[in-house]
Amino acid sequence: MFSFEEIRKAEERIRPYIVKTPLVRLVNLDPYLHCEVYAKLENLQLTGAFKLRGALNKILSLSEEQLKKGVVCASSGNHGKALAYSAKKLGIPATVVIPTTAAPIKVEAIKALGAEVVQCDVTERFRVAEEVCAEKGAVLVPPYNDELVMAGQGTAGLEIAEQQPDLDAVIVPVSGGGLIGGVSEAIKNAAPGMKVYGAEPAVLPRYSASLAAGERVQVPAVKTVADALVSNMPGEKCFPVVQKNVDQVFDVAEEYVLKGMKLLLTEGKIFAEPSSCIGIGAVLQGLVPVEEGQKICFLISGGSAALSQIRQLEEVQIP
Repeated sequence: MFSFEEIRKAEERIRPYIVKTPLVRLVNLDPYLHCEVYAKLENLQLTGAFKLRGALNKILSLSEEQLKKGVVCASSGNHGKALAYSAKKLGIPATVVIPTTAAPIKVEAIKALGAEVVQCDVTERFRVAEEVCAEKGAVLVPPYNDELVMAGQGTAGLEIAEQQPDLDAVIVPVSGGGLIGGVSEAIKNAAPGMKVYGAEPAVLPRYSASLAAGERVQVPAVKTVADALVSNMPGEKCFPVVQKNVDQVFDVAEEYVLKGMKLLLTEGKIFAEPSSCIGIGAVLQGLVPVEEGQKICFLISGGSAALSQIRQLEEVQIP
């Protein structure tokens, strides 16, 4: 059963294998975002993204017999890299099913860690992963719709509450819901006065549509510059947690995702993938109710960006 206590157990379990990422003050961004800006830098995690937390917590919970048969996941990139890294560290086989739309830099990173890679259409990745599991007798490690994975991601929330307990709000990138589910559960228990907001691509409004409907809604699968946020339906296990804990989810336009990335890079001097910058984009777009003097933390979820993604920022104008 997913709970705050499970997040605490996850923190103890994965502590020897991860780094406690820094939470930094970014004064140069204050004039643009009209608040006191902080950033939790999960792009500095060992595999370059928060996904290592959840993958490790799931894998370290498996029996020796299960570990011998290996692990499989479906991923848009960062979760696959986390799984491949964890498997290599533990000396077990791993297969990653990844969509053809994933950034090549992520695919190559997964291969370099020794995992087998299977590519398919983004809408087929979970079905293909289940087929690979059945064929190999391996264990499926979901990218988000799993209580152990969600508990692992929640350890980032524990760290935020410890590192900066007087924050007014944390803004978290949203896809299937594992990260915001885990982080929101941790924060609402460890620092209940702190608000938790989600930011998702406007072209994939799966959470805002689902929250408005009061049930999970599937939206059309489309391409987005936030290529790590491609799920088109909330996770069954994640949705009720988000529904309970998250104050609001904002739908961010593609151009503002890129504006957020450029602002973080040029003024914050922090290199992160577009998906990580969607929270900054939400504030630039005027979606988030922030005020001067409020302490707002942006969870920078990953740093797997290609040079081509930086080049496309040349024409982007920051407000």
